[in-house]
Parts: sequence; C-alpha cells; structure tokens
Amino acid sequence: MLAVVGGLGWALLGSSLFDARSVQVVGIKELPADVVRTVAAVPLGTPMLRLDTNAIESRVAAVPRVAGVQVHCDLDGTVQIAVTERVPVAVVRRDSLAHLIDATGTDYATVPAAPSGLPELEVPQLGPRDAATAAALTVLTNMPGWLRVQVRSIAAASPADVELRLENRSAGTVREVRWGDASQIDRKAAVLGPLLTQPGKIYDVSSPALPTIAER
Repeated sequence: MLAVVGGLGWALLGSSLFDARSVQVVGIKELPADVVRTVAAVPLGTPMLRLDTNAIESRVAAVPRVAGVQVHCDLDGTVQIAVTERVPVAVVRRDSLAHLIDATGTDYATVPAAPSGLPELEVPQLGPRDAATAAALTVLTNMPGWLRVQVRSIAAASPADVELRLENRSAGTVREVRWGDASQIDRKAAVLGPLLTQPGKIYDVSSPALPTIAER
C-alpha cells in the first residue's frame, strides 16, 4: 500500500506525466488569446497539483476587459483559462475618446468612436460605487428592449433624478423623459409607452401614477 501511494505521489508531483504542457484560452471575443496567456504566466512544466490557479486567476482578472475568470487543469496537461469579458452598455465621452462602460459602472476601455447603439452616460462621479451611476445603469439595463433602442443618452444628477433622452429617428427629434429613481422600472416603461404616442417634449413618469407631458 505504501509503495502504491508513494508511486502515485511521485507520478503526480515528481514525474513529468502530469505536468502543465499547454494553455487553452476560451470565452474571449475582443481580448487576444496571446495577451491572456502572457498575463496568466502559467509555468509550463510544473506538475498540475503544484500550479497556483488562484494566482493565475488573479493575474488575468487584473486585465481591465476581464469581468471574470476560472482556471481548470486537465489530466492531459492542458491548463484551460475561461474568460468572461466585460460587455459595454454605455459610453462616456472624454478627451475626444469614447470610454466603454459595463453594467457595473466600470470604465474598462477607450475607443476612437463609440460603437453603434450605445447611449451616452452622464453622471457627476462615474464609478461602480457611485449611487447615481448605479441608478442610471440599473434603469438602462432593466428597461424593455423597445425603449432601450431609443435611448440616445441617460443622465443622473443623483440616484433619484434619472433622465433619458430618446431619439425619434422617423421625426428627427429628441424627447426628454424624467424617470426619477430606479424603482418600478417595468411600470414606468408601461406608462411611458402610450404617453410617447402623444405630442410633447418632456415626459415625466417619475411618479407613474401621475404621469405628465410638457412642451418645455
């Protein structure tokens, strides 16, 4: 029994039979696989049981575009790095560049031009821990699709003061929606739908029981 256990321990830790031989990166769309491999710095030739997978995950997680990462070791010597990339839901314009913002409020990348269909986010202090940022993005990511595609920009001076600017492509006009806080999103959207069929420039659904329309 001791000989069997010792032989197994040697095979796992002392021989090259179960060494890390290759790195496979999955789940990526924008990030190059070579960048992930370089940052991961997996020590090939190390026995699988000696790999510090937590350290590998921490290094990859530090890449701004990475929202999540998991490392798996296979008996064939493959170290698989499964990456979940951040997905942009809005942009912030600064210094002639478009900053991509994900649903957490993280500014994770800059591009010369904003991707088509992404609304502009306007908040005093952008960040994952900022209450106004969280309110605006909660509204944006939870509203129904028919409304989201019309949103040209979303602003929040405070968590209770979210405003939308909707683009009416057929009429070539922009309408303002005073949304209020991030509560009752489905109800506010349901009230806003019929309201938008009426002429006006400012639509207030901050109190969905008492919606109003104004011309300015």
